[in-house]
Amino acid sequence: MSHAKRVLIMGAGGRDFHVFNTCYREDADTVVVAFTAAQIPNIDDRRYPPALSGPQYPDGIPIVPEDDLEATIEKEKVEHVVFAYSDVSMDFLAEQEERVRKTGATFTTFDAERCLLKSSKPVLAICAVRTGCGKSPVARYVTHQLREAGLRIAVLRHPMPYGNLDKQIVQRFEKLEDLETHECTIEEMEEYEPHIEAGDLLFAGVDYGRILEEAEKEADVILWDGGNNDTPFVKPDLMITLLDPLRAGDETSWFPSRWNLRHADVLLVTKVDEATPEAIEALRGAAREHNPDAAFLLGRLPIGLADEAAVKGKKVLVVEDGPTVTHGGMGYGAGLLAAKRAEAAEIVDPRPYAVRQIADAFEHYPHLHDVLPALGYGAEEVADLQETIAAVPCDAVVIGTPIDLGRIVDIPQPAVRVTYDYAETEEPGLAGVVRERFLPTVQS
Repeated sequence: MSHAKRVLIMGAGGRDFHVFNTCYREDADTVVVAFTAAQIPNIDDRRYPPALSGPQYPDGIPIVPEDDLEATIEKEKVEHVVFAYSDVSMDFLAEQEERVRKTGATFTTFDAERCLLKSSKPVLAICAVRTGCGKSPVARYVTHQLREAGLRIAVLRHPMPYGNLDKQIVQRFEKLEDLETHECTIEEMEEYEPHIEAGDLLFAGVDYGRILEEAEKEADVILWDGGNNDTPFVKPDLMITLLDPLRAGDETSWFPSRWNLRHADVLLVTKVDEATPEAIEALRGAAREHNPDAAFLLGRLPIGLADEAAVKGKKVLVVEDGPTVTHGGMGYGAGLLAAKRAEAAEIVDPRPYAVRQIADAFEHYPHLHDVLPALGYGAEEVADLQETIAAVPCDAVVIGTPIDLGRIVDIPQPAVRVTYDYAETEEPGLAGVVRERFLPTVQS
């Protein structure tokens, strides 16, 4: 390996590992000297362990902060840098490329096609062009259609290995207790818990080759439930990409959204009841330009509130899904919409009451002011979230996360949960496309 090209992979604790596993782990012509870590707190200063890195890397691979990029390139004599994470603007991507090229190293983004695993079972993939488009309710809707057809489904969820990587190589979730067994963060629970409650068998972890092998043993079909706006890890027989009319234009100005836009068999515009006709037409134009052969569908994400009387006329704190309102850039979610529709008298600004890591998050994401992100990437952050909620003077807490947050943190104020599911707006709609274009691949 002394004559091999020296490579560094820029990541965020998920896609980067998959790129290494599929493209570099057994490549004798390259040596990956480090990963960098961004977006997620406390995932740097770890090592990609030998159990995952393979025999070419008996000591594993260091994971360093992205802030140390230039220093690491110089120290490790890096010749090439691969950018391997999602949900960044094209401007941000260009800035990272400039940082790398100034050091003399070359720069590329990850090769989505090369990273696709092939399954022995039919695969349906659900992806998006931004975080917060509604992948989770759409995935639950599609798995319901597949169960109605009598199929056994294994959901493969995009990775979130934020803890001990040795223990997260392959994770299987069938019941809520499995969330505790695998020491899941709030962010993981937000994605896994709704599937478990719906009766789906779910797999996640770090090594998706091994994860796929295990899932295939228990399922007739594989459903890929993507994260952020990342591309799928498994080659799909049918790919559904969600478009967000509240952020029209992001489908081409964020990375790697354009790949999902161009490779989709179905382009599904969600949130149409909140969107302007102009935004929907802008997305229709993007579809015509970049993927005219894809089916173009419209759908709703109707929002429900468990107890409107507990909110009407009250002073409320709104807690939202963390990734959607932080690096997803939305600034609000279903919780704020539900509170306003229920005629809350006041939405309390949580920033004056935020402590420690939650206060740091508000400083890092200055667009946030009306909502509290449900951040909990570790025990300390969960404790900070709990303390922040308790400190807010309000009559009720509106919880817009997909999980029962009260099961994770103590909420002293009355709490009201928000629900949101996918609903068709036309026939035959998404269910019809699944019946006509995916089920035949299963039967064959």
